[in-house]
Amino acid sequence: MKIKKVLNNNAVTVMNNDNREIVVMGLGLAFKKRAGDELEEDRIERVFTLENKEVSERLKNLISEIPAKYVEISEEIIKYAEANLEKKLNENIYLTLTDHISFAMTRHKQGLNIKNPMLWDIKRFYKQEYAIGLTALNIIKENLEVTLLEDEAASIALHIVNAELNQDMPKVVAMTKVIQEILNIIRYNFKMDFDEESLSYHRLVTHLKFFAQRMMNETTAKSDDEYLYDIVIEKYSDVYKCVNKIKTHLKKAYNTTLSKEEMVYLTIHIQRVVNRDTIK
Repeated sequence: MKIKKVLNNNAVTVMNNDNREIVVMGLGLAFKKRAGDELEEDRIERVFTLENKEVSERLKNLISEIPAKYVEISEEIIKYAEANLEKKLNENIYLTLTDHISFAMTRHKQGLNIKNPMLWDIKRFYKQEYAIGLTALNIIKENLEVTLLEDEAASIALHIVNAELNQDMPKVVAMTKVIQEILNIIRYNFKMDFDEESLSYHRLVTHLKFFAQRMMNETTAKSDDEYLYDIVIEKYSDVYKCVNKIKTHLKKAYNTTLSKEEMVYLTIHIQRVVNRDTIK
């Protein structure tokens, strides 16, 4: 196996059996090596094979500029996240999370601890991802002996959400804002505080996450099921009035029109939360 390109003392690229350039890492793997030299395979510790060519190229550029330890930490966090979420994350997270860790360490060394204005919302809406973010801080502390603020756990959580939903970061931030706005309308309409530990609240927030994703991607659900629509608005008329307020707000703020299907399911989820009737 011959080296195609030296990224740093601990990382090189090689061509695999499919004639694809992959990143190979190992302590001192490339020390005093150059392109064309034979690779000492017994020193290989990690291999990165990414399907997306653009992501792969950007990751190679990033690896050549930062300590290899940051890449290893990022990989450990990603594997932990995938195991806990029981899903494969978009491979772009190898780039975005590694870059974030590098930037966070640079800011820490400069004494710049930036507050995350979305900390509270992230803790409430993305509890599982936020918990992974907290574990990520422990992984960083164990490996780099650096204690970062919990605001960084929230930022890491957003990167994970981004990789789950396959959205870019601005859209994830915008989605979180939409969720907060809808919950505020519900809260003020019914003059209530949510039981954030309840199953019904969790279901509502989960529904809103995917609704907001559809809204941002302009793929809101549509249905011709007038019968279900008529039943719901008649049976849960007070909740439906609240949904109409949400509809008006979204039209004004985002120029988005709620479909009847979206209104039906939103009504049902809100009904469960306000507990005005039993929905089976």
